[in-house]
Amino acid sequence: MQVISKWRLFNFHLFSVVPQFTKLPQIPISQYPNPKKTHLYINASASRTFKSSSEASILAKKVLFIPPGVEPEDITEDMILPGSNIVVGPYAGDAKIKEVDFVKSSNKPKDCPKDELPEFAMLGRSNVGKSSLINSLVKKKEVALTSKKPGKTQLINHFLVNKSWYIVDLPGYGFANASEAARMDWSSFTKGYFLNRDTLVSVLLLIDASVPPQKIDLDCANWLGRNKIPITFVFTKCDKMKGGKAKRPDQNIRDFHELIRENYKHQPPWIMTSSVSGLGRDELLLHMSQLRNYWNNE
Repeated sequence: MQVISKWRLFNFHLFSVVPQFTKLPQIPISQYPNPKKTHLYINASASRTFKSSSEASILAKKVLFIPPGVEPEDITEDMILPGSNIVVGPYAGDAKIKEVDFVKSSNKPKDCPKDELPEFAMLGRSNVGKSSLINSLVKKKEVALTSKKPGKTQLINHFLVNKSWYIVDLPGYGFANASEAARMDWSSFTKGYFLNRDTLVSVLLLIDASVPPQKIDLDCANWLGRNKIPITFVFTKCDKMKGGKAKRPDQNIRDFHELIRENYKHQPPWIMTSSVSGLGRDELLLHMSQLRNYWNNE
């Protein structure tokens, strides 16, 4: 029988109260604030409010991810993380990573740690920048092994953060430098992990924003959506601006959302990142902290 985590149950409630998906605002990357200069807390007295509470409520219900403890009419602009649709709520905090330790690699979900600590699973197409993002989050160069050869990660790898929660590095999908049999095994045990891991707070699905939406990413996103797996879309390589007729990362992101809307009646949280420039690093950690703290307090 499929195990449903308490955070997944909250997502069911969230999906039932947020109105249907609408198009994302067309904001070029150059206009997003520098994440290193962004205040990662809410100062209600200093926050500039919208023109009316109804205006804020309408915007929130259309495009934002609203965490527990926040009412749409109370949202101010300073509460929205730059380069994302994520609102910061009262559960956000203790986002700094102080220490990280590799715990174990597992080739089956049943072999994963059984200490009931919350975890975030990193998933993405091979060479999407998953290992680079993990290394950027923890500010260490070789916590997760990076390689120019796709498919280097072939097991479920658990990294213990601050002795209280896990980052889980999952095998990349597509173009893997492994046998067909190994790729089939990856698909099987990864899906089993998603459906039965009751300590899973959220999947962080990494999508390369420097290229148009890829079918393999859309297939993965749609499968997660159909199975109501809690998810945050993490768009990588948002610093890459290709010349000619190529679309900008923000345009590719909008196209991606349009293509998955059938399986996501309402928008999940999403954020723009770059492991090269540091874009979105602190914001992603803050978002993860509020999901984790809510999970711990329920």
